Amino acid sequence: MGKATLLAVLKVLMILICAGWISLWLLKPTQLWTKKWREAEDSARPTVFGYYGVNFAVYTFPVVALAIIGSVFLHLVPREPRSRQARSSASFLSNPLLVNTIVGVISSIEILVVSLFIVFLAWTFYARISNDLKKLMPIKSLKLDIWQLKYLRVATRFGLLAEACLALLLLPVLRSLSIFRFLGIQFEASVRYHIWLGTAMIFFATVHGGSTLFVWGISHNIQNEMWKWQRTGRIYLAGETALVTGLVMWITSLPQIRRKKFELFYYTHHLYIIFLIFFLFHAGDRHFYMVFGGIFLFGLDKLLRIIQSRPQSSILSARVFPSKAIELVLPKDPSLKYAPTSILFMKIPSISKFQWHSFSITSSSSVDDHTLSLMVKCEGEWTNSLYHMIHEELDSHADETRCIPIAIEGPYGPASMDFLRYDSLLLVAGGIGITPFLSILQEIYSAQNSSKYKLPSKIQLIYAVKSSQDICLLNSISHLLLNQSHEKWNLKLKAFVTQEEQSGVTVRELLNDLSLVRSVGFSTKSNYAVHGIESSLWMAGLIGICSSVFLIFLICLNHIFVHSEKKGVAAEKLAVRSKEKVPKEETPSWVADLIILFSFIIAITCSTFVAIILRWRRLKKEIPPVSPKQSKGMATMSPFEEHEIHFEGRPNFEEIFSKFETGGLDIGVLVCGPVTMKDSVALMCQQKSHCLKATAKKKPYFNFHSLNFTL
Repeated sequence: MGKATLLAVLKVLMILICAGWISLWLLKPTQLWTKKWREAEDSARPTVFGYYGVNFAVYTFPVVALAIIGSVFLHLVPREPRSRQARSSASFLSNPLLVNTIVGVISSIEILVVSLFIVFLAWTFYARISNDLKKLMPIKSLKLDIWQLKYLRVATRFGLLAEACLALLLLPVLRSLSIFRFLGIQFEASVRYHIWLGTAMIFFATVHGGSTLFVWGISHNIQNEMWKWQRTGRIYLAGETALVTGLVMWITSLPQIRRKKFELFYYTHHLYIIFLIFFLFHAGDRHFYMVFGGIFLFGLDKLLRIIQSRPQSSILSARVFPSKAIELVLPKDPSLKYAPTSILFMKIPSISKFQWHSFSITSSSSVDDHTLSLMVKCEGEWTNSLYHMIHEELDSHADETRCIPIAIEGPYGPASMDFLRYDSLLLVAGGIGITPFLSILQEIYSAQNSSKYKLPSKIQLIYAVKSSQDICLLNSISHLLLNQSHEKWNLKLKAFVTQEEQSGVTVRELLNDLSLVRSVGFSTKSNYAVHGIESSLWMAGLIGICSSVFLIFLICLNHIFVHSEKKGVAAEKLAVRSKEKVPKEETPSWVADLIILFSFIIAITCSTFVAIILRWRRLKKEIPPVSPKQSKGMATMSPFEEHEIHFEGRPNFEEIFSKFETGGLDIGVLVCGPVTMKDSVALMCQQKSHCLKATAKKKPYFNFHSLNFTL
């Protein structure tokens, strides 16, 4: 009861902080806020915190506080699924509302949030530009016509819209410090939100920068203004550099380039460091505090990921399937627990010293204590290099196999196993998309004898492949498919082979044909297993330490180097008393920018030492290399139910859904595979949702979930 109360308090606190932070953004364009905020800054200048401390506390710290409280919340939240309850409006809001080949599958809640964000951007732009046009003042250094001056103001305010997008841009791609985990947002959705925000930011920034250059050009001032590095105020050259860098990153991240030239996308995306530094020098410290929350958490998250990937582990064994898929078995610390649908990021230094690739885990931590496995589909340059490396060992006749060192980040996954809360599960996979379902099915099977889980009463696996040989990817769960003796276990497989003619082969024959799978073991010079990320409680502590150190050094460095403003305030007060005008000495704007940069570097460095100590405390005891668990013996197919295999055809989802409507009131539909398959399943869930009237609550409802782990 005490933990439930604490969780409720933390949830309410997060809602209040989030609402307060959003309110700041809504009030910021108003004249009332501008007046009150200037008074607050002036009042804070003589204090130890100064205006910089107030800006950090009001604009940046709410995001940091959300991450701290969210980490504590994740530490306390139970891993078990939420209890089954009456169907709520959230189920309807999370299901597909729009299915489009360009934007993908969009739910009602996503459309609502995007609409509110667009309204916020429109409000920000209107509030700013209406005030600018009322108080239009000519610029002394530029001789502009009235329409040019208005257009320049419009271009300037587009920069604020890019700033709003940047404030949220990095939050969806956090891994260790993800504040979205307790919302149940999947990896695919997080990446999609990052892409949307990045595209919007580049659009607004391009309009901002391009329009400004256009006005300078037609007024014949481009040569003078473009290269200005002002002592105070905007540094235009830094803004131009940031814009060019952002455009390069955006162009190389387009799907046409990202999928065909992943290495080009991966390396150019690291230009974000240059982009953020030059944005700081262009926008100034006050604007930077608005977006600094996401940057702060991303920098700390990146640091923790680097530390977590040390020391390197090694591959225990590999199994090669005929469809150019490889299952890798890695050593795992017995204390490491992860939920199904978790992903990890892997780097193989012998292939590339810098590239990380994400993969879905196919094993279950409830079944395998000492190993974890993942499956790799060899399609790109990096994965093909891995395929050739494994094949060299398979074809080698050497007495001793080589050691393949690897670095691992993760696993990262959902906070709980919410897929267990459904009455029935419909799992739809295409090709290598079977990987998350291998973990889910093993987890459900291992929980058959547990009284704390109310398991789905019916599970159907729809698996579409090009060749019948690809069905051997189900090898790791063959004992689950061929053994239906458990009274609670009701799993039905429907396999569809799309590019082969009808043959007399059965599912059992394909699963028992072990000649299709080749295995190889590797030497393990490294004794380190995959230990996973630090606990959420330690994460909260690290965020608190890093933010405290940053604020301390920010205050100290500002009081040391930015002393002229404090004197300026005192001189201003004295001038008011004597009714004389005293010129105010201003510190160059780039000094405050450098202070932010150095304070952040110092805070990250201090957090590094703490994180390294925590990491090595977990690695005190070396574990011996563990041999991978052998496949379990094949059981006899139960006579009461035979799995189906269909040739020369794709799944008929209308027929499948109609037959599955007897699976209970709440049916979870999980899909992982090609875009066309995902869209077809989403459309069917959408159709079923529209057919369900609000009064007919006893009808079965299909809850759509898309799983995808590739960029």
